Amino acid sequence: MTEYIDIQPEPTDDPDVMLLLTNLDLTPMGGPEVYESPEAGEEEGSPLAQTLFAVPGVVALTLDGSELLIRRSPDVEWHDLIEDISDALRDFFL
Repeated sequence: MTEYIDIQPEPTDDPDVMLLLTNLDLTPMGGPEVYESPEAGEEEGSPLAQTLFAVPGVVALTLDGSELLIRRSPDVEWHDLIEDISDALRDFFL
């Protein structure tokens, strides 16, 4: 496991969706994980999905290899949300 976590945000055409490129394998069991709502992630999600949905403002996510596609609540600023996601990933992996 790497000793640091690198996250590169990539904007999308939707202002409420951001692609986060990481140096982590977010789906070690293979295949993408798609969660359309926090309820889907909390009930059926992987431990990582459950961790990410605990971050206030995350309303949907897709995990695929080292990529994390996040849909936010419009009232949450990206800067704050990315910082909170970074902290959650650090706590989960390190």
